[in-house]
Amino acid sequence: MPSFDITVQVNKTEVRNSIDQASKEIQNRFDFKNTSAEIKFIDNEITCMADNDFQLSQLQDVFYSKCAKRKVDIRLFNHGDKTKISGNKVKQNITIMNGIKMEDAKKIVQKIKLMKIKVQSSIQGDLIRVSGSKKDLLQDVISLLKKEIKYLPLIFENFRD
Repeated sequence: MPSFDITVQVNKTEVRNSIDQASKEIQNRFDFKNTSAEIKFIDNEITCMADNDFQLSQLQDVFYSKCAKRKVDIRLFNHGDKTKISGNKVKQNITIMNGIKMEDAKKIVQKIKLMKIKVQSSIQGDLIRVSGSKKDLLQDVISLLKKEIKYLPLIFENFRD
């Protein structure tokens, strides 16, 4: 029985490379000279620190441009609250989404059911497995999900015949 998996994941080495490139650019840019602006990557969390809100937004713009060049989807980043730390410095944590959240998985399964295509979908932890009797039905599900769901960078993998 043909099947495939739907998941959301990021290539952490590409994220690390994007952060390294952004850090180098921040060190060399004129508007960041003599500031404490920095970006760090620890486990699944990116920490951005700057002297003020404007520099923080500029720091994130530099990082996102580097991510775009390395084909890392920025929809995978969840922004935390901006917090003031010692003095006027501002800090923001960005967590990296890994796997599909349960409420998003339920929405995707519901959309698959509303398609009225004869396939079975099941939530298995942080991924969704879709199986059907024909490969063409599964390809229809993939194309419809790509059209319908724009807020998540879905990855369709393990397509088995």
